Order: sequence, then C-alpha cells, then structure tokens
Amino acid sequence: MKFGWRPLAVAAGVLSATALIGIALVDRAQAQAPPAAAAGKTAGQVFKNVTTASLKDLTVDDFLSAMGVISADLGLDCADCHPGAGSDKVDWVIDPPRKKMTRRMIDMLAAINKNNFAGAQAVTCFSCHHGRLRPSTTIQLDKLYGPPNEEQDDIVAPVSEGPTANQILDKYTAALGGAQKLASLKSFIATGTSVGYGGLGGGGSFHIYAQAPDKRTVDIEFKDHPERGDSTWAFNGKTGWVKSPRGLLKDYDLTGGELNGQKLDAELAFPGQMKQVLTNLRVGVGDDIGDHSVDVVQGTGPGGELATLSFDRKTGLLVRTVRYARSPVGRVPVQYDYDDYRDVSGIKFPFKYTFSWLDGRQVFQLSGVEVNVPINEAIFNKGAGK
Repeated sequence: MKFGWRPLAVAAGVLSATALIGIALVDRAQAQAPPAAAAGKTAGQVFKNVTTASLKDLTVDDFLSAMGVISADLGLDCADCHPGAGSDKVDWVIDPPRKKMTRRMIDMLAAINKNNFAGAQAVTCFSCHHGRLRPSTTIQLDKLYGPPNEEQDDIVAPVSEGPTANQILDKYTAALGGAQKLASLKSFIATGTSVGYGGLGGGGSFHIYAQAPDKRTVDIEFKDHPERGDSTWAFNGKTGWVKSPRGLLKDYDLTGGELNGQKLDAELAFPGQMKQVLTNLRVGVGDDIGDHSVDVVQGTGPGGELATLSFDRKTGLLVRTVRYARSPVGRVPVQYDYDDYRDVSGIKFPFKYTFSWLDGRQVFQLSGVEVNVPINEAIFNKGAGK
C-alpha cells in the first residue's frame, strides 16, 4: 500500500500495508500501537470493524496482503479510506463512504465468482480497475491502434513447441555450475548493501543466511540511521516470522499465504532442488524482460503457491521469479529480479537483487558470498540475534 507516489514507495517489510476496509485496533485509544499477538486469530478477532464476509476469517497476514491488493488495484493510499493514516491522528474506526462502497464491491466480487464461475477466482478488483479508482468504460482509440496490451495472465497457458520445462531447468542448472556443484551447496551467507529505490531506502547492510533444504533469513540493518529500524524475514523450516518496523504489525508470526511464500523462497535459494520443490511444471509463451529474451516456466510450490520463473534464453540464467499468494480479492504478487551473476567456488550467484511487492521496491547489491559455512541455528528463529 502506498504512502505517497507509488514508484517511490520504499518500505521495510513485506506486509507493511494497513487496512482499507475497516481496520481499527480493538482499543481505539491505542490506535497507533500494534495489536496483541495474533497467532491463531482471525482478522475479525484482532481488528475492530472488519465485517466483510470474505475477509474477516482470514489470518491477519493474509488480511493485510488483501488490503495491499485492493490499494494497488485501485491506485489508493491508506489515507484515502482511513483519515489521518500515516500520522498520530489516524481514525481506523470511522466508516467514510469510500470504505462502505469498498465493502459492497468485495461482496459483489464474491457473488460474481460464485454465481458465474463456480467459485473460481475469474474476476478480481484488477479485472475492472487497473490501478484506477473508477474503471474506464470506453477504449481510447490510440490504445486500440497502439502497441499490444502487455498485461500478463497469472496462469501460464502451456505451449507445445520449444524446450520442455525439464530442459529449461537443466540448462539453468548447467549455467549455475552443474548438478554436482549445486548438490554440494549446503549453506551460504550473502552480504551486501541496500541500494534502495528512487533515491530512498539506501545505505542499509543486507544479509541472506540460507541453510539447505529450507531455512532462510534475510535482514536489513541501518546502523547509521537507527531511526529507520531493522527488518527481518525468516523461515526456519516450519515457521516464519517478520520484523517490520514501519508496518502496522511490527513483529509477527506468518500463518497464511506469506508463510508458503517464505518457505518457497527458502527452498529455491538452493536451485539444485527446484524440480522437487515445484510441481505441475509447464512452459508458457516466451517474453522479453528488459534486454533479456526469456523462456517462461510456471509451477506450483508449497501450499499451492503459484510461481512463474523467467530464464534468459542465451545464458540459461534465472532473470525473474514471481510468486503469487491467494486472497479473496486477487492474487498477491511478490517479485524478485536477478542480475550480475558471479562465480563463487564454482557456483554462479546473482549479486544484484531487486525485490518488489505491493508496498514498495528495494534493490540490493551483494559484496560477497560465503558457501558451505556454519550458520548458528538461532539466526532462523524468532527473537534471536546473529
């Protein structure tokens, strides 16, 4: 969810979105404080005034993700529905007309899918709004006779011509250093800096701690700017948690779609197990990403998490991964772009990461990677230091 102009939105946590549909802390006098521990509780139990049928029974993190989807699809800020959002004057309880209309639209959306598509999510907020508060109703002729629409379908339609998914993944494995080298990778620590995005959010110290097959912690520290707070995303093989100082929930356990996403990120940190992690692999129509002509492979990850991977046709290297969590108002995308691959002990690692989500974008430049080094197990657990 954006605070200001979206291209310059840079936040410190994946789910720093506040709510569009009636979030209010149970204690109104403490509206700026984070809620009590939300483990095992629904959004309707943790927040006040969450009454929409398809949203109130979501886990807290899935609910916040849904708010981010609505914000992005309509091109709104939190304050557009919650007067004073982003300040100590915020009123989460008040129901302005826009919030009431949003509730009705979400109910209408659920009814359309139920009555016309057997409950499948064929229609979402984005189907009509496309980043606009009011959907357009007539095509512009310049658009009709201009470049083709570049919007992509979430679900990749399989193609029969060209390389198979296994061939594309085998080429990727060879490009990284070969199956034997990847099988020998049991852990790594990557260190770098936060470049930020649009001139904001830079100057942080960035680390990835990964241990096969499925443990991963990412943190950003701003030692020279402690007021920004440190951020952490962690998955220890079973449970995940996020520390997000700029989010509504400052430190919380993952229990919904983002838990599946963090598990997928941890598993794909070790590319040698990609074929085991992703099922139902299929190849879609090729695409162009920047200067890269790419082959597109889609598969299903943990908990039904959809993942689309784009591989450079010349080098075989991974250019982009987009994973999608589910929500009642549309899928929740998280995107990783990879560049500047360098050899480390016979294995190629991307030294440049661009991380994009519904609340912002960050760019990270690595300075070094250590492979097969011991990592303190506490790093993957909540509340532990390095």
